[in-house]
Amino acid sequence: MSITSNDLRPGIAIVFDNDPWQVVEFQHVKPGKGAAFVRSKLKNMRTGSVRENTFRAGEKLEKADIEKKAMQYLFLDGDQYNFMDNESFEQLPVHKDTLGDRVLKYMKEGLEYDMLFFNGALITIDPPNFVVVEITETDPGVRGDTATGGTKPATVETGATVQVPLFVNQGDKIRIDTRTDSYLERA
Repeated sequence: MSITSNDLRPGIAIVFDNDPWQVVEFQHVKPGKGAAFVRSKLKNMRTGSVRENTFRAGEKLEKADIEKKAMQYLFLDGDQYNFMDNESFEQLPVHKDTLGDRVLKYMKEGLEYDMLFFNGALITIDPPNFVVVEITETDPGVRGDTATGGTKPATVETGATVQVPLFVNQGDKIRIDTRTDSYLERA
């Protein structure tokens, strides 16, 4: 499918240098002299790198055909993380190196992850925005600790370390925002 540079909006995925790129920012510029153009900031959906590019106004671009599937994480087998397609029930093994640190910190059996495919190949995995996990290790709470006090580090069952309020103890279940690695509430 073809679009023009005038159709660029944040979130649109295009094929650029044979890779899928997502538009992060764009600006239409009409100088006093010369032709109009579009300044854009693009993020590579495969590598995560960001670059700026300028397109001529009306330049034809190819819209990237990105397929998004919700898949459930089943189990770890050596270095392979196995996911199941929720519609076809097919299993997809994914190597540990493909996942990236952001996803690995919150790998928990039974959770659903968004898998993005470009031309049939897996390009990225997004963890759920919020997860409920159990604290496996933290300093004990002390009498007098309040909800508005300081924070302390806590290790959760997935291996991630997050800052939690002083009143939270080992064994508590907490809700975490995976985008910011921050504690939200006790669950």
